[in-house]
Amino acid sequence: MESKEKENKIAREREEVQEDVNHIRLEHKERRENSTRKVNKLWLWLGVLILIFILLYWLYTIGLFEDLTGVTNG
Repeated sequence: MESKEKENKIAREREEVQEDVNHIRLEHKERRENSTRKVNKLWLWLGVLILIFILLYWLYTIGLFEDLTGVTNG
């Protein structure tokens, strides 16, 4: 009898540990996904700002904005 009780106790403890491990893994996965989303949004906005800068620079180099803002020499 005692050996079966010990086995049942050990089995219950293993189940509890496994549940705790699964819970910790799920929490870690959720935190990683949230942080990944934030980083992806930052890179997206950085890319948008760089593209806007490139567009504005290109428009100045071809002279459209120079004429509109009166920056031309001459």
